[in-house]
Amino acid sequence: MSSSPLYYAKILLFGEYGIINDSSALSIPYGNFFGSFKFFPSDSATEDQLTSNQHLRQFTDYLKKMPVTEEFFTTFDFERLDADIARGLYFDSSIPQGFGVGSSGALVAAVYDNYSTNKIDPDTTLNINNLPKLRHQLAVMESYFHGKSSGMDPLICYLKIPVILQSGHSLNPITLPESKAGSSAIFLINSGMPGKTHSMVTLFMEKMKNEGFRKLLKNQFVKYNDACIEAFLNGEISGLFKNLKKLSRWVFTHFNPMIPEHLHSLWLQGLETNQFYLKLCGSGGGGFILGFSPDFDKAHHLLKPYNPEVIYRF
Repeated sequence: MSSSPLYYAKILLFGEYGIINDSSALSIPYGNFFGSFKFFPSDSATEDQLTSNQHLRQFTDYLKKMPVTEEFFTTFDFERLDADIARGLYFDSSIPQGFGVGSSGALVAAVYDNYSTNKIDPDTTLNINNLPKLRHQLAVMESYFHGKSSGMDPLICYLKIPVILQSGHSLNPITLPESKAGSSAIFLINSGMPGKTHSMVTLFMEKMKNEGFRKLLKNQFVKYNDACIEAFLNGEISGLFKNLKKLSRWVFTHFNPMIPEHLHSLWLQGLETNQFYLKLCGSGGGGFILGFSPDFDKAHHLLKPYNPEVIYRF
């Protein structure tokens, strides 16, 4: 397994939470963080390696209990997986856990890729018809970590290409507009604390029990989110930032508990100055915050104390 493939992190540019309610979503691989399978020496394993090995065993035990049905048809070579775990298999990952960039998605992708006996292979058997089925297989697997999964994170980590989910149904690989040295930028801000995906998703599902909130999500959030995706892919910069401001303000109002408190003032500063707009990167509660600026160099003096990391220029 010394030549195990790399499984990159992902960034969900648009679609957080709304993806559960038929909004569109746009997700991309992020190569700055990645993981791969390795074996540790039996006589000098680190605590992190042993912990990863133990988590793999627990995840494997969960998969063994998954009944193979017409809906979840993935089978695994558990004999080989068990033997590898006993030999010291662990997932060597630089992807920070709880930061909204797909740490569990990368692990799910790695297990599926290396140990599924009937996987949908990107190079040989993947097509437009079975792509949604692949997403569902990965979603069922990732539900072990979060209780509920859209399957988008492990899908991006597995395919290693940008994917768009349109109106919650149509799933297609895409090519992003070419990144160039423009003034606009997408960036990450590290909140300095991990999020708790399960509790954040539980909070969202509680809010979804309210009919008024469901209508707001459908009539406002989904509208702004989908407009952002369309404008971004079409290179319509003014339309993108117009809808980003609406989306950022909506998230601050209705997903406020998901935003770390020490970033509230920065979030509002962006809305007031129009120099940048912030949104959740994943489920929130901590981890990374995603930012968009129409003129990053101009906004940098406001953002500098938070050490923004540019991930895309346009």
